[in-house]
Amino acid sequence: MGQKNGRKAKDKADRIGRADYQARLEELQVELNRLARWLQHTGKRVLVLVEGRDTAGKGGVISAIADALPPRWCRTVALARPSEREGTQWYFQRYVAHLPAAGEIVLFDRSWYNRAGVETVMGYCTPEQTEAFLRQVPVFEQLLVDDGILLFKYWLTVDQALQEERFGERLSDPLKRWKLSPVDLQARTRYEDYGRARDRMLEATHTPHAPWTLVSFNDQRRGRLTLIRHLLDQLPDVSLPEPVVDFPLLPGKPKRERFLGPLRPIRSVG
Repeated sequence: MGQKNGRKAKDKADRIGRADYQARLEELQVELNRLARWLQHTGKRVLVLVEGRDTAGKGGVISAIADALPPRWCRTVALARPSEREGTQWYFQRYVAHLPAAGEIVLFDRSWYNRAGVETVMGYCTPEQTEAFLRQVPVFEQLLVDDGILLFKYWLTVDQALQEERFGERLSDPLKRWKLSPVDLQARTRYEDYGRARDRMLEATHTPHAPWTLVSFNDQRRGRLTLIRHLLDQLPDVSLPEPVVDFPLLPGKPKRERFLGPLRPIRSVG
């Protein structure tokens, strides 16, 4: 018990403070902006898959990346459960429509790897469908890479004690309770099942042309910084000249907003 408490105390001591985290994140976001301008200039395409256990922090790291970039340059894809029609399609079909075009970064908040994870563990697909998926994924991803897409696959890891703690936070916070789905509640007791499914997936799909990178998200702030730093390090460090903006002084005095008729802004709060 003492050893376990000592580890928890060390984990808390190692966590990055908010101010330090924000300062380091802003530096990385400046680099992300430079990267996005390079993509626009070259027409390269970047596809990032973010996978991991429930509560690991997929949405947080995706927001940290996307918030730094114009939405025309960076898109987040988080597909809902497939419709009845989509369920009859080739499994990868609905994902293909969301692949990046020239100059774009696309971030998948869960991806086709749903089939190897939640669908397999929860019995939403047959064992034969899982087997077919694991055979087809390396071929599918080879086609993406051969076509010039820069593909990055991240798996976020989190220990079960921290996962349980985060589930509890979702339950107690009205703004986070929507994240606590029936599937999440079942995931609490199937930690090892998900681990076995993940290991099988990694063994079948960790390939030279599309390798996986595992990132610890026991400390979500540190995990975000680590993942973004790794992503940037895999791409050319190219600095394009900053665009020159002609920004002359306004002639005369600045004008006040004018209103016609009875319409006026609503009364300010406070």
